[in-house]
Amino acid sequence: METYDEKFDFRDKRNLSLVTDFYELTMSQCYFNAPDANKIVTFDLFYRRNPDNGGFAIFAGLEQIIGFIQNLHFEDEDIAYLKSLNKFSDEFLDYLRHFIFTGDVYAVPEGTPVFPNEPLVRVKAKIIEAQLLETAFLLAINHQTLIATKANRIVRAAKGRIVMEFGARRAHNFDAANYGARAAYIGGVDATATTYAGEKFNIPVAGTMAHSFIQSFDSEYEAFKAYALTYPDSCTVLLDTYDTLNSGVKNAIRVAKEVLEPMGHRLKGVRIDSGDIAYLSKKIRKQLDEAGLEDCQIVASNSFDEYIIKSLIEQGAQIDSFGVGENMIVSKSSPVFGGVYKMSSVIKDNQMIPKIKLSENVEKMTNPGFKDLYRIYDKENHKALADLMTIHGHPISENEDLTICHPDNVWKKKTLKRGTFVIRDLYEPIFVNGRLVYKVPDLNEIRRYSQQELSHLWDEYFRFEYPQVYKVDLTEELLKMKLDLIEEMKH
Repeated sequence: METYDEKFDFRDKRNLSLVTDFYELTMSQCYFNAPDANKIVTFDLFYRRNPDNGGFAIFAGLEQIIGFIQNLHFEDEDIAYLKSLNKFSDEFLDYLRHFIFTGDVYAVPEGTPVFPNEPLVRVKAKIIEAQLLETAFLLAINHQTLIATKANRIVRAAKGRIVMEFGARRAHNFDAANYGARAAYIGGVDATATTYAGEKFNIPVAGTMAHSFIQSFDSEYEAFKAYALTYPDSCTVLLDTYDTLNSGVKNAIRVAKEVLEPMGHRLKGVRIDSGDIAYLSKKIRKQLDEAGLEDCQIVASNSFDEYIIKSLIEQGAQIDSFGVGENMIVSKSSPVFGGVYKMSSVIKDNQMIPKIKLSENVEKMTNPGFKDLYRIYDKENHKALADLMTIHGHPISENEDLTICHPDNVWKKKTLKRGTFVIRDLYEPIFVNGRLVYKVPDLNEIRRYSQQELSHLWDEYFRFEYPQVYKVDLTEELLKMKLDLIEEMKH
């Protein structure tokens, strides 16, 4: 049987190795010149604030960073270009020519609800290898995590109604449209209008007609009739080309009665794309019901976001599904995710030397050390209580009391009594010694997993305004390491 990896190859066939910030290469040249050019380091990829001031984000983009690493190489034309810049030695360029990633990558699974300041991806590798991953990792994860998070907000606002991603023409480029559709599907949308994303990622596709289709016929009725004859099993018509209530809906009903029903079919849906959507949907519903078309769905699209959808539902709008474009595909209200990639330790003689970035802005201070990441659940209801960073190789136990500490406000501590909680290691091994060891899941598996993990969050984290702040804490041991390092750096 054909596997998912064979049918939907997640590697980008393009050579994207130079999609990197130039300083990664200049730093790498310096590392190459140094006596300990092959020293081992660890990097953390994390973010600092939830989009739209929400309660969480949904991690996405892992599949694309896997593909990037698998295809990471420098071709002759790349080497020639770098040589022409007169910035790099021939020896370093020869190193790039034969570059192979040999490090370790661990990450939380795609679709996981995640929170600020916890490492979503952990890299342990030779310093040049780790550095050359930075831009590509941030590109893939910043973009898709942002869109998956926005899509989930919109899906939650729709309260069980169908949500379709209609954003390709408003996306920032071809890749943004396709990978944005992928991320939106992880976030919970039901379908995409982006056909390439449907083919590449096996996402359901949706779409019917534009105003131009109707304008191309002698009359609105003739346009609807032509579509009904072509797609009798799935006929949905657009009502607002001329006059939604006095023309569009009347011609839709006429086609339903004169064309579809004599053929043994029903009108599947009508769509509105302009005007007072709440008012029009109620009037349309009334006319459809009076014509015996109670099963005909009403689809609406018109620059929606979560707040507009929430308002429409509160107004009693008679809408069965929403098509959402620009506000989702570019996360218009919060267009920057802000993930960062920071060194956390150097490994020397098998000893971990923690590294920290200090700042007068407490938000920009990093959590040092080679770390593991756990999620702690209430044993009775399996709701998530906190995420906990620990020093790597220093496991925590469900059979002992556990004290968790705020990473910045050191007076904030909480002790969980043994027997009241369960622990889950959030990291999955992705690459070990440069070899892919992770079974890349089907996109539908990622989507189902995400929905399952969201069910473990308390309702308070789902509020659009002023959600509860989730605990991302440190063990007492890791907090002491951080405080000692801060004190040391001050002297």
